[in-house]
Amino acid sequence: MEIFLYLIGGLLALFLGGEGLIRGSSSLSLRIGISPLVVGLTVVAFGTSSPELLVSIKAALMGNSSIALGNVIGSNIANIALILGISSIIRPLQVHANVIRREIPIMIGTTILLIIFLSDGNLNFTEGIVFLILLIAYTSVNIFLSIKENKEIEKEFEEGLKSKLSIPVSTLFIVFGLALLFFGADLFLKGAVALAKIFNVSDAVIGLTVVAVGTSLPEMFTSIVATIKKESDIAVGNAVGSNIFNILSILGISSLIVPISSGEINYLDFGVMLAAALILLPLSYTNLRISRLEGALLLVGYIAYLFILV
Repeated sequence: MEIFLYLIGGLLALFLGGEGLIRGSSSLSLRIGISPLVVGLTVVAFGTSSPELLVSIKAALMGNSSIALGNVIGSNIANIALILGISSIIRPLQVHANVIRREIPIMIGTTILLIIFLSDGNLNFTEGIVFLILLIAYTSVNIFLSIKENKEIEKEFEEGLKSKLSIPVSTLFIVFGLALLFFGADLFLKGAVALAKIFNVSDAVIGLTVVAVGTSLPEMFTSIVATIKKESDIAVGNAVGSNIFNILSILGISSLIVPISSGEINYLDFGVMLAAALILLPLSYTNLRISRLEGALLLVGYIAYLFILV
């Protein structure tokens, strides 16, 4: 009974947190002159990736790199196949041209770099430093380009200011939204891991499935709420940005604490993660949107992957 209370309470907190985060971040983006896409790629993506960060650091400190690495790989697969799949089924997602030209190729590049770094079976301190340098560069360039681009469309932002929240109120919505997302993910994760242990599944499978989906719930609820509110830029930017942050930030920081071993993670898992990143490019390029049918195919692919794992 306690397990189900964790699951239900976690889901409720996640929904409310996603609602607050989207409302605050979309208002803040207009107030400070940064596009919703960049807010989704940075503030929202980093905030919703915090559960993965904390879980992976905790797993690294405990010497359980299978859960730390499996959490990131599983989350990256879920962000594309599960989250964007469900979101585009609810409402076809319009994909910003900049995401196709810049963000998706960067996501593919970081995924390939991770696979190269792990070709010797370990992610070491030096490789973690490389990831963190790339993270700082990525975030800085995104903010700079957004400010530069938005000077040309300043009028569009000014027109929307009247109906938006003030900067302090928007910030409070973001802070409380992130807090609820973190609290909800922690509750749900406790219940889900306890449930998985009952069925005696391995740490690698728990990391790739239960932990990965559990820590991806903030991204899921944030993207779903954004989709319902017709904020496609935040929905897509959140998923793509989270994948980039998961690799550069989470594994970067975790590998500074202790070397991350690939352990029980196999070529299938790496292959599915890379395939999910690669397939998003042609799906997004078609009419600059992800249709309901394409979303359904992504979801079916994710279910098939889970079936093979379990």
